[in-house]
Amino acid sequence: MNPIAVLAALSGALAVAAGAFGAHGAQGDAAEWLKTGAQYQMVHAVAALIAAQMGARGPAWLFLGGALIFAGTLYAMALGQPRWLGAVTPIGGAGLILGWLWLAWTTARAS
Repeated sequence: MNPIAVLAALSGALAVAAGAFGAHGAQGDAAEWLKTGAQYQMVHAVAALIAAQMGARGPAWLFLGGALIFAGTLYAMALGQPRWLGAVTPIGGAGLILGWLWLAWTTARAS
């Protein structure tokens, strides 16, 4: 069993559900938070799968963890949790950026 692949697949499924809820069941800020979270989560679920296939497990884990924090805080606010969670969202974004930088470094080193 490949835990990255399993978690990336589950992350992709959650992204579709959140995006659908944002498009059809939510309004205002909540709809935008759901759509934004879903977009970032889906991109990074796919990125995690590709990175893992490349042997770049560290970046793959950062993509999954960063997406969990980034999208998760947006989803939580959309579902009525306190807006101060928005202050945590950039931590997830930083994880995503670090994942991309790590993947670039790993790829450049392998060339």
